[in-house]
Amino acid sequence: MEYNVYCDESCHLENDGQKVMVLGAIWCPLDKRLEIAKRIREIKVKHNLPATFEVKWTKVSSSKLGFYMDLLDFFFDDDDLHFRGLVADKTKLDHGRFNQDHDDWYYKMYFTMLKAILEPQSQYRIYIDIKDTLGHEKITRLHKVLCNTTYDFSQRIIKDVKRIHSHEAEQLQLADLLIGALAYLHRDLNSNNAKVALINRIKERSCYSLKQTTLARENKFNLLVWDSMYG
Repeated sequence: MEYNVYCDESCHLENDGQKVMVLGAIWCPLDKRLEIAKRIREIKVKHNLPATFEVKWTKVSSSKLGFYMDLLDFFFDDDDLHFRGLVADKTKLDHGRFNQDHDDWYYKMYFTMLKAILEPQSQYRIYIDIKDTLGHEKITRLHKVLCNTTYDFSQRIIKDVKRIHSHEAEQLQLADLLIGALAYLHRDLNSNNAKVALINRIKERSCYSLKQTTLARENKFNLLVWDSMYG
């Protein structure tokens, strides 16, 4: 099997004033990617939005709540779509204890997030939202770290890691929505009623509190709430 993996992140910098970092990935079979993207665009049009409308957690409002609810239900109803998320409390970091710097920790967390997805008999192409803080050199290093940590020295399993703009892939926009919900919840925010309603829908559909780690083999909405004692 070949898969596309669409990754996004929130507040991974060491001194950005945010206590929680969230990494997340949507993955789907390569041969289903266009069908999924088409369905998401159809949901946009159904709600009188342009097919090119870019889904973002920061855009969530009461006026578009029905649209975002339909989008979440589509994710949970489609057997070809899967999510893996990692939430880390940066206030508990102790890099000195583990002989690492923040970049080392960041790559470690990215591998920790992705390793639940990767299977040795499959192949993966990983797409990461373009951000100024994750340039070409970091993408190249991330690819190397992922391959070395999985003993994939010939890059047979992880075929490629590249940056794309979120407007280029509906699946990446969906990843933004889900990690945004996790970040909002774990930062104890509650002022936006529409965002709270979406979080409650995710809880309802996933049957998880979103505050605790799920079972390791959870295949639809897989979540790791990282423990700092492991570095």
